[in-house]
Amino acid sequence: MKDINAVAIQVVMNAGDGRMKIDEALAAMAEGDLAQAEALLKEAEELIVKAHNAQTEVIQSQVAGESMEYSLLFIHAQDTIMTINTELRMTKKLLPIVKMLMERQK
Repeated sequence: MKDINAVAIQVVMNAGDGRMKIDEALAAMAEGDLAQAEALLKEAEELIVKAHNAQTEVIQSQVAGESMEYSLLFIHAQDTIMTINTELRMTKKLLPIVKMLMERQK
């Protein structure tokens, strides 16, 4: 049986690291460094995929019939990844708007 709390911590840590990259990307956008923002968003996405994969592995194990203990920490991890994934999506949608505004200022 998987240690669901260990997986939850892995999810929270990877998602949290992704959030830090998103924050750095937003700061880079504010400074006009869109290439850096894009690179940071790519890193954030990779971290969030890692978090998602760990979460999915637990869910697939449970669906396959493996018994899992209830874990409030795992529920928190799922909430965290969903929230940070939304932040990533919104930041990625903001990037072309910032590009357009910067082009207009030239």
